[in-house]
Amino acid sequence: MNATWSELIQSKSNGNPPKIAVLASGGVDSSVAVHLLVEAGFRPDLFYIKIGMEDEEGFIDCPAEEDMEMVTLLARKYDLSYQVIDLHKEYWDRVVSYTIESVRKGLTPNPDMMCNKLIKFGVFEERVGHLYDYIATGHYASTVRVNGKTFLATAPDPIKDQTDFLAQINFKQISKLLFPLGDLTKQQVRTVAQEVKLANAHRKDSQGICFLGKINYNDFIERYLGKKPGRIIEYETGKTIGTHQGFWFHTIGQRKGLGLSGGPWFVVKKDCKRNIILVSRGYDPLTQYGTEIWVEKMDFITEDLFDPNGSVGNPKGADIVPITLKIRHTPEFIRATIERKGGGFLISSETPIQGIAPGQYAVVYDTNSRLCFGSGMIINGK
Repeated sequence: MNATWSELIQSKSNGNPPKIAVLASGGVDSSVAVHLLVEAGFRPDLFYIKIGMEDEEGFIDCPAEEDMEMVTLLARKYDLSYQVIDLHKEYWDRVVSYTIESVRKGLTPNPDMMCNKLIKFGVFEERVGHLYDYIATGHYASTVRVNGKTFLATAPDPIKDQTDFLAQINFKQISKLLFPLGDLTKQQVRTVAQEVKLANAHRKDSQGICFLGKINYNDFIERYLGKKPGRIIEYETGKTIGTHQGFWFHTIGQRKGLGLSGGPWFVVKKDCKRNIILVSRGYDPLTQYGTEIWVEKMDFITEDLFDPNGSVGNPKGADIVPITLKIRHTPEFIRATIERKGGGFLISSETPIQGIAPGQYAVVYDTNSRLCFGSGMIINGK
């Protein structure tokens, strides 16, 4: 049992049984989280958030029957309360619309991050979560207490760590979140599931958010943004070497799906106004990389890194703070510094970073890559 989350419950319980809501997805991770809570003596209520992906014309259908069946079996196994919360409209209005508009503007969206911030810990909190002392999930993350404050912290499994998807949540949200899997690796979770004979012990992990897992991404984009043929230009020479069907089908750093011979080719820049894709050839072209990232606004979760009264990260109120960094979901952390500059923030990396794309989120950690301080949307990089 993770001592951090259990001690957190005990410190706030005042001797009364805490009310805990679990966001159960039907997957093995949230199911093991429920088992650990029950094993520790708690009686959580289970909630399945139904988001679906049908638009008004019924274009996309993301069936949730199997997921809900798994949660039903879980509730029966432990004799727990279970409810389905339909947040389809809110998900469409807040997450899908954000995704479409970001792509329309030539940005690289992060719908998983927005789903956590706006739906799982946003609308759900407004609708149901406020009635509970804690909300527990099967995320691979943890919380730690430092000088009386709760911080989001990484999980021991670097491949499964999901703090980068949680880095847009705020302090109010992290203060009541529980991550029972916080000290476990994926293999350990599978082992627990098998030992206690959970129905989904061998079920495959879901792949991303619903519409990305159920339909072709380009089909989804074409449905809402259509096609607009444009030129593919070699970055170094300015020569037109091919055509594309719309800049919104391509992301910076993309290698596959360009339809060009003589490669490999990488997308290194997009001119959205002229509907042009710029590419470089080679297995590792320098044009893929940059060492500077500009962020207009940083959303710090627990405390501002530039607060001289802060308890961690920057105790002396320095203008430039050493950090580690992620700009996408990978096991690796990049050593860098962050400084306030020109009304925004400049992040300078010690090593070149591949595929810096506007719209991505720069997720900032301490130098030990343990505490996640927060994130900010990338404006540009070089």
